[in-house]
Amino acid sequence: MRLPKGGLIDRDQAVRFSFDGRHYEGLAGDTLASALLANGVRLMGRSFKYHRPRGVLTAGSEEPNALVTVGQGGRQAPNLRATMLELHEGLVARSQNAWPSLEWDLLALNDAFAPFLSAGFYYKTFMWPRSFWEKLYEPIIRRAAGLGALSGAHDSDTYEKAHVHCDLLVIGGGPAGLMAALVAARAGADVVLADEDTRVGGRLNAEREDVDGKPGHAWASEVEAELAAMENVRVMTRTTVTGAYDQGSYGALERLPADVAARTGAPRECFWRIVARRAVMAAGALERPVAFAGNDRPGVMMAGAVRAYINRWAVAPGRRVAVFGNNDGAHRTAADLVAAGVHVAALVDSRPDARNDLDVPFFAGAQVCGSSGRKALEAVEIEVAPGRREKIQADCLAMSGGWNPSVYLACHMGARPEWSEEIAGFVPRDGMVPGMSAAGACAGAMSTHACLRDGAEAAQDALRELGLRAAKSPSVPDAGDAPYRIRPLWQVPGRGRAWLDFQNDVTVKDVTLAARENFRSVEHMKRYTTQGMAPDQGKNSNVGALAVLADATGRSIPETGTTTFRPPYVPVPIAAMGAGAQGQGFAPRRLTTSHAASLAMGAPMIEVGLWYRPSFFPRAGETTWRQSCDREVAHVREAVGIADVSTLGKIDIQGADAARFLDFVYTNTFSTLKVGRVRYGVMLREDGHVMDDGTTARLGEDHFVMTTTTAAAGQVMRHLEFVHQCLCPDWDVSMISVTEQWAQFAVAGPKSRDLLNGVLDAPIDGERFPFMGCGAVTLAGVAARLFRISFSGEHAYEIAVPARYGESLFRLLVARAEEMGGGAYGMEALNVLRLEKGLLTHAELHGRTTAFDLGMERMISANKDCIGKAAAARPGLTEPDRERLVGMKPVGAVKQLTAGAHLFDEADAATRENDQGYVTSVGFSPTLGHFVGLGFLKRGSDRYGDVIRMVDHLRGVEALCEVTPPAFFDPDGGRARD
Repeated sequence: MRLPKGGLIDRDQAVRFSFDGRHYEGLAGDTLASALLANGVRLMGRSFKYHRPRGVLTAGSEEPNALVTVGQGGRQAPNLRATMLELHEGLVARSQNAWPSLEWDLLALNDAFAPFLSAGFYYKTFMWPRSFWEKLYEPIIRRAAGLGALSGAHDSDTYEKAHVHCDLLVIGGGPAGLMAALVAARAGADVVLADEDTRVGGRLNAEREDVDGKPGHAWASEVEAELAAMENVRVMTRTTVTGAYDQGSYGALERLPADVAARTGAPRECFWRIVARRAVMAAGALERPVAFAGNDRPGVMMAGAVRAYINRWAVAPGRRVAVFGNNDGAHRTAADLVAAGVHVAALVDSRPDARNDLDVPFFAGAQVCGSSGRKALEAVEIEVAPGRREKIQADCLAMSGGWNPSVYLACHMGARPEWSEEIAGFVPRDGMVPGMSAAGACAGAMSTHACLRDGAEAAQDALRELGLRAAKSPSVPDAGDAPYRIRPLWQVPGRGRAWLDFQNDVTVKDVTLAARENFRSVEHMKRYTTQGMAPDQGKNSNVGALAVLADATGRSIPETGTTTFRPPYVPVPIAAMGAGAQGQGFAPRRLTTSHAASLAMGAPMIEVGLWYRPSFFPRAGETTWRQSCDREVAHVREAVGIADVSTLGKIDIQGADAARFLDFVYTNTFSTLKVGRVRYGVMLREDGHVMDDGTTARLGEDHFVMTTTTAAAGQVMRHLEFVHQCLCPDWDVSMISVTEQWAQFAVAGPKSRDLLNGVLDAPIDGERFPFMGCGAVTLAGVAARLFRISFSGEHAYEIAVPARYGESLFRLLVARAEEMGGGAYGMEALNVLRLEKGLLTHAELHGRTTAFDLGMERMISANKDCIGKAAAARPGLTEPDRERLVGMKPVGAVKQLTAGAHLFDEADAATRENDQGYVTSVGFSPTLGHFVGLGFLKRGSDRYGDVIRMVDHLRGVEALCEVTPPAFFDPDGGRARD
């Protein structure tokens, strides 16, 4: 219910919203959870496994129970924590993991079968018959399991990625974080203060506590205003630092209320990469529950959360509230309830020596051992003495098992925290993340004054490391400094299930069962029980589960250890991490200069890498792509064809050491290449496998142009940069990609020279441009480059012009070719032409082949070193039985070949054990009148003339093939050299 006064809400601004189709009204400043509680809604979700009724447990991002779905269609977002979801006008939220409704969930029948569904039951139960797993068991389990679901529609929201650099990153805007940011900012440091809440202050917004003579939340607001007015400070509310990474990098998720994003067109979320020279982690602490029978009923809440709802949102979670704890926080909760006018049914303190100053029923040395009620808490059972119990009517129980410092970020680089007996919790060690220190509650400082002092000292230490001056002893505001008194209590013995992990339905019994079955390692227990593996990552349950495991195995908690904490700290939408990578942002379209002309000619476009290239150029009367492809092949073989090859990577390499550099990255020698000549080269990875192949032209003594395959252009550029920067940084060599700067076209066929002589300003001949020659030419006064190279096996050239002239040159070349009985050819014909010649693409250079496999081992020069040379000589990469490149043609009744098929000896069964190789590329050759293919076969070249069996289980094709050399047409290359 809503309290008549108090809270940090705007009582003059009503906000209408709905939950599960019912309409309610809240106030500006509410979260969905606080607004639902104010309207008397206590049932907010169903548990993952047993579909038990669950209500809100906490008031922050650690919430395991109150998960909801908002939005429809492409804007549907599941698994949002009601405690973090800001209320806005028109918010439509609905519960999840329930059918047909939250109130009446049919899958709650699972709870009746709980004795048969203990931890790890699926490892033991669904074993027979084996075939039932995929057909029956798994589909049923998958349908029943899970929480929220995506709509399946395209996400229509906008997301962003952003970067920021700073001197000091302060993680958390509570008292320690605010003090650290203030001290550093006043000293002139560039400061970023990030806090996941909508307002800074942390626990100060949830407590009745003064700082510097004023309410804590008011002091926090004043500090925020001072920080916001400084040019060297960025205050980032609604921003959760999700991970700590190498070299001072941190990930952070900033969220914007959905209604604001929809109204303004702003991004819904922004994923930040923050690079900080130093960081102060002031992430606070999370309250942990006590495990007792029935501690998961709606109405059972954390004591600190109850204080937050009362003091910040002016909401009483119940009319009769019982309080149970093992520390002084329970007494603070009872005092705040009394001050708000809420009836306290009982204050139960498990410490026998506890004292009470409040006028409420008090039970020292007692424990809550049970609860009753189905869809809401109705009463709690208290064991006041051994064998004597009392039942107290209560519709809310505020429990506190102590506080766990939030050490997660400190553990993201693999270090483990240490146990503190003083606070009965894990605290971070020094240096767990280089450049980051911990301050405040996350470092074990449990009073407000201690947090303020800790934050100031952490900032001073950071300033000294940054070389900045700060006040020798910054003034620390007056605040409460009461000692933190706790007596650990992890579980209360008794009949019934005592819950540890509320989100994954893990009980004390599950953990002890894991120990009995010898899953004694904390990591093994985690996976056996799924404790800590839900979206909340066990923020409430980890330490309690470790304590139960320690007790079950006879070890201490430090000996038991912690699980591995990994980023992200909170769930991060993939759309935010991949912002800008939707649609064409993920795979942008790269268009050649001839794109419009190709479309005008009716060419269907296909993706090659990120480029769109014409598949074929249909003409009137052609009804299939094969007809067009066969015609285009014939054009090249008999007349002249034009193809846009601008997509090939082009890297300009210059410098006194350019030739030396090429010798190092290629297997063969380029320093001996003469100016005006082109050479084919093979490039290896460091592991000895082939990375790419291509040609490199020497345009000047210290000037080369490297051509790569389209698919590997980016990879090769990265490789060259790595080699230069890391392996030979002192060499005089510079390189830059010029792929987009030049439009390049293949002119191939017996009439190619005649065509070029009709467009060039000066004619060419075999003497000036011999095979593998290159040089400068002009056409219509435009400077161009001409290379006599061939990917078709015909007399061919490639002519390159500045990209702005690309479209007009393409149209001119195609028109001249058509006049000479030829025309444009696309990717299908290009593939057939290269297959007939046995030339390679990345179908063969797929990353698992070596120069030996490709029959190019002799291209690895014996007179020099190169990257990958030593690795390529390893015995395993040169064994005779390796699969090596071969050609193949059909010789049986079936004349079709298919890429991806596997090869077997003719008499062997087509099984994995008998596999002899595979087919990489196939095509029908109109020149030869049959299919041709390339592939890899064990003992490759030793088996020329053998008949093998090709089997394609996927397409149902089987054919007998003759093994041949890779080159089917003009194997001596005479046509290209004419």
